[in-house]
Amino acid sequence: MSMPKTLALIAVLSLTMPLLSMAASAPKKHGAVKDVKTLSEQKQIKLALNAAPAHIAKEAAVLVFGEDGKLKEARPGTNGFTCISTVMNLPIPDPMCMDAAAKQWLDDVMQNAPKPSNTVPGIAYMAAGGSHWEMKGEVVMKEEPGAKVAKEPPHWMIMWPFDSKASMLPKKPNPSGVYIMFDGTPYAHLMVYQDPKRMK
Repeated sequence: MSMPKTLALIAVLSLTMPLLSMAASAPKKHGAVKDVKTLSEQKQIKLALNAAPAHIAKEAAVLVFGEDGKLKEARPGTNGFTCISTVMNLPIPDPMCMDAAAKQWLDDVMQNAPKPSNTVPGIAYMAAGGSHWEMKGEVVMKEEPGAKVAKEPPHWMIMWPFDSKASMLPKKPNPSGVYIMFDGTPYAHLMVYQDPKRMK
């Protein structure tokens, strides 16, 4: 091979190798919801029940995604709690187990209702943790340009319109482990970074 051709080949390789390396290391884009929907019913049930302490999970109803992508009841419950296999899936499945009031709250936010319609505070558990969107250090309700995904540790929540000014509680994650998510919106609620499975 002639010297000019050799130099040209080296130049091409020097340009393409970084791109190939980036492509190999870039995370694959796939929605966790889609993955959950493809799981068997039994695997979805197991994932959903991982959201709550054992004494709640063993008697809770379970909703799973059917072939049509919609939630359906896979197991009836007896204690008033309902567990689902994933909520927002950012970046992985985030199962939740909730009482009737919290389920109403979740149904409303999923249907883009202007405000939640539960008339009493709801309790929800996310023992497997979850994720949320953040922009400039502030929690936002949905994906926006410039927003990044922040992972949440195991936690539980009180679904009720808390107000940071009135309660003097922080409105973003902090070392105390307690804050008001979505502060200033009708969907504000209390987040408690405490592992539900360690509760006795």
